[in-house]
Amino acid sequence: MIWSDTGIVPPLIYAMLASSREIVIGPGSVDSLLLSSMIQTLKVPIHDSITYNQLVFTVTFFAGIFQVAFGLFRFGFLVEYLSDPTIVGFLAAAAVSIGLQQLKGLFGIVNFTNKTGLFSVVKSLWTSFKNQSAWHPYNLIIGFSFLCFILFTRFLGKRNKKLMWLSHVAPLLSVIVSSVVAYKINFNELQVKDYKVEVLGPIKGGSSNPSSLHQLTFDSQVVGHLIRIGLTIAIISLTGSIAVGRSFASLKGHSIDPNREVVSLGIMNIVGSLTSCYIASGSLSRTAVNYNAGSETMVSNIVMALTVLMSLKFLTGLLYFTPKAILAAIILSAVPGLIDLNKAREIWNVDKMDFLACTGAFLGVLFASAEIGLAIGITISFAKIIITSIQPATAVIGRLPGTDAFGDVEQYPMAVNIPGVLIVSLKSSWLCFANANLVEERIERWVNNAKAKEGRESTFTYVIIDASSLTNIDTAGIASLVELNKNLISRGVKLAIANPRWHVIHKLRLANFVSKIGGRIFLSVGEAVDACVGTKIMVVV
Repeated sequence: MIWSDTGIVPPLIYAMLASSREIVIGPGSVDSLLLSSMIQTLKVPIHDSITYNQLVFTVTFFAGIFQVAFGLFRFGFLVEYLSDPTIVGFLAAAAVSIGLQQLKGLFGIVNFTNKTGLFSVVKSLWTSFKNQSAWHPYNLIIGFSFLCFILFTRFLGKRNKKLMWLSHVAPLLSVIVSSVVAYKINFNELQVKDYKVEVLGPIKGGSSNPSSLHQLTFDSQVVGHLIRIGLTIAIISLTGSIAVGRSFASLKGHSIDPNREVVSLGIMNIVGSLTSCYIASGSLSRTAVNYNAGSETMVSNIVMALTVLMSLKFLTGLLYFTPKAILAAIILSAVPGLIDLNKAREIWNVDKMDFLACTGAFLGVLFASAEIGLAIGITISFAKIIITSIQPATAVIGRLPGTDAFGDVEQYPMAVNIPGVLIVSLKSSWLCFANANLVEERIERWVNNAKAKEGRESTFTYVIIDASSLTNIDTAGIASLVELNKNLISRGVKLAIANPRWHVIHKLRLANFVSKIGGRIFLSVGEAVDACVGTKIMVVV
């Protein structure tokens, strides 16, 4: 009953530490099912629930350690690098993998693969279907019937808001009715307990949250794998929790402290792992219910924990004949909600590289593992950043008629080029080793093209670089500007810099670049143009 304990201790710990007023803590569906599927892939014999619990508690412990470390070392920002497209693809594939694993309960299959890969699951299903004794049709009939019922009530709720309550109570009704049906079907086998419908069986009532410190396992055979799983679960848990917290905090006009949230979640999971709990996180569904109920403080977590405790004291005996197939059906009914096709379509329309990250994460999880899928998505996202930085956007800009504003001559065809002056806008925020040479070559190409077109030394006497978007520059960037200035001087062209940030100016002065270009640093493109054409005195920094 570790899932029940997880609804008691973690919310109480979180309520005392966190900054968010909205997040409701509990066992999340994605975290729970992902944890289960990843542990089952371990090449370690799991003979009984005790061994399984040991692995779960240890993974939760490591996940909490990682989360606390992220927060204490101010690494909460790292969660931001898990891009939205990667999350969309990851969750979709995780949902499919989770759904495939639930086929074991839906069909009542005794021997089923522990792997989450598509090929392994299909092979296991085929083997079971060939062996009629490996599964019983009653499980499929019950599970599939109530799955259709739950999905139908959800459909009605979306079509008619007045019937939304029906979709909320459908899972509970399904459990009650299916338990009665399972009891009737298994009635003749009560003595021998050779049930035609797989049921949960006896469940220990109450929740004293006994210490599980002695159950943590650091066996060299598995500890490396458990650390790896713990890191993956920690990242996924943090990403979802922070996203939920920010979303609902913004609705009420306040913010959360990411690092404090990360530390709170970590401490919560460490304490949870020592008190018979597994990974807990911010639950979107619970938080939404909490928000709609008008909750304003973290006391709601305390009330929820006490309610769960009372329920476990008095209601667990009623779950003996609950079919495993109905639990699989309830989980399967949640799978479509994790597959956001509309978001995937939007990502495809907006940015193909983002869609590649989404697809990479999806295929990686589906055909390999959660860690590989996550790594693929993050790698593609970082590759996009690198590609963007080494292919900086530059544009020739001109003065917009009747104004002192300047714009891209391609975007604004009415923009007028200043005679004898080439004005180049750098759109990148960083001029560095990865893109500096490309910027230099591009500017020189524009100057050379003008020379070839006019058939003389150069039509330009000045090149003005609009550095308003530039927030940083490294030594390679400065070296490229020095080389550019040298090449322009050889062609009789002078270089000027307009509107640089103070941090950029400071580095240029330290490198003696300002003096090399004759102090031609200006507050704006307009002042640079006026100074270069001789109508105003230039501003020297």
